[in-house]
Order: sequence, then structure tokens, then C-alpha cells
Amino acid sequence: MTEKRLCDWVVALKGAGDLASGVAWRLHRSGMHRLWMMETSAPLAVRRGVSYCEAVYEKQKTVEGITAVLVDDHRGIAGAWQEKRIPLLVDPEWRSIAAMAPDVVIDVILAKKNLGTRRAEAPLVIGLGPGFEAGRDVHAVIETNRGHYLGRVLYSGRAEANTGIPGNIGGYTIERVLRSPADGCFSTHLNPGDRVEKDAIVGQVDGVAVQAAVGGVIRGLIRTSTPVRTGMKLGDVDPRGSAAYYKRISDKSIAIGGAVLEAVLCAFHNEMH
Repeated sequence: MTEKRLCDWVVALKGAGDLASGVAWRLHRSGMHRLWMMETSAPLAVRRGVSYCEAVYEKQKTVEGITAVLVDDHRGIAGAWQEKRIPLLVDPEWRSIAAMAPDVVIDVILAKKNLGTRRAEAPLVIGLGPGFEAGRDVHAVIETNRGHYLGRVLYSGRAEANTGIPGNIGGYTIERVLRSPADGCFSTHLNPGDRVEKDAIVGQVDGVAVQAAVGGVIRGLIRTSTPVRTGMKLGDVDPRGSAAYYKRISDKSIAIGGAVLEAVLCAFHNEMH
């Protein structure tokens, strides 16, 4: 690795959804301010309250006191760093990586497959979740599956396969997730943080109602007027009923952010296993 101080390491994150945002937030909180995030031109975050990709639409997004700002190209990154903000680029092909030559690349797209991330992209390349093999296409893999191994750093092999079962919140798993009943365009008058009752109409997809199977607070909801397909996740309801949670980074994101920090520290100290 380089002889630079850890705080001077440059970190590139592919993706800026809620999990990627939790990772970026934790690295930034730990003093690693020289990082930037890359997203598509139309990100589909469900947990918009804690997703830096919302800066694509709003120009900036603050999550628990740390702000990301949209920049036009890689030349705008340094200016955001000077303001202690996280720069976000619309860069779905990751062209800024070649221009910036980062010390660390982290793939947090969570596509359940590798969309092209390679070990050659940086001295340390980390893949989150299924789709990566440590020691082959990335240097390290972070386990993202809830359970006993969540947050483990793997230096060989792969993460567990996706279970397709949402995390248990307040005794509910599948029931709390809102999914599209049809192909079409999703519309809603609600926002994350709003309260709904059981069986309430949350929105519709081309006239087909989307109902909440449980009551509580909307923890996440995609933007209205978004094209969707049948079965696609539209949002989720938190049955615990606290309106504060939708603006808080999840326990899973915090754990995985800590795992990424562990992998970075091990690389810095040349202790990769």
C-alpha cells in the first residue's frame, strides 16, 4: 500500500443507497474525508431518508450530520473535500476511478452479482455481499446477510447467498415490505416518516392499489412517478411506530460500515489475512 497517512487515503464508493451511505458515513466519521460516491442518473433508493443518492435529485443530502453534495465531474471533488462534505458524482461507468487513482474501491451496489469490479482498480478493492470472490475479483468481501456472520471480513471465498427475506423488525419480515402489484408507474402522496394503518392505501401502480400489510411508520418509499415492475420493492413500514427511525442509519449499515473500516485498517497496517 501507499506511504500516505490513513486520513489521506482516497476512497471510491460505487453506489450511494442506504447501505453505501452508512459505509461512507462511518468512514467519514472516522476521519477518512477523502472519499467520493458514484451513482446512476436515476437512483432507486427506498430508504431515502438515509441515502446520499438523493443528492442526485436534491443537489445535496444530509444524513445524521454529514452532508453529500452533487458535483459535476471529478474536478469538483476536491472542493467538496475542503468543505468536509462527501462529493457525489453521476458516474455509472465509474470513469472517475481512472482519473482519481483511489487507494480503496468499495462496491456497494448490492446487485447480487459483480458488474465489473476488478482487483486492478485499486490497491484495496472490497465487495459487499454476494457476487464477489475474495482473492479473485476483489481483495476482501464483507458479509451482508443478517445473522451470525453479518459484518465478517472475508479474505477468501464468497459471502452467503441472498435469502430474499427482509430483516425482522417488530416481529415482521415479509409483511412490512411494500411491493409493486403490477408493471407501470408508481404514484403516492406519502413520504418516509408518515404514519399508516394496517390495510391503508400507500399508493398505486397504474390504478392498482398498494396496501400496507402492517401499520406503523413508513421507513422507506421510492419517489412518486417512478417506473416499476411487478414484485419490485417500493418501500417498507416500521411497525415499531417511531418516526425518528426513518432518518437513522440502520443497525445493519452501521455494522457493515464497521467491517469496511476494519478491512481498510488491516490494509493500512499490512495485516490482510
